[in-house]
Amino acid sequence: MPRGASPKREKEFKKLETEFKKEHRYPGREEEVASRIVNKQRAEHGETKQSSSGGSKQSAKK
Repeated sequence: MPRGASPKREKEFKKLETEFKKEHRYPGREEEVASRIVNKQRAEHGETKQSSSGGSKQSAKK
């Protein structure tokens, strides 16, 4: 987990990681997938410096 993650996100990360291992989902990549999910949730809820929901937000000039 990155620095600055709340205890709530830490618990969510550990829960996802153990769930993936138990269900044999994403073999060998459980930690990576769990951290990506938690980071996406943090970004969507404004808990990061820059929210990255859907890529760069540049205005298209015509």
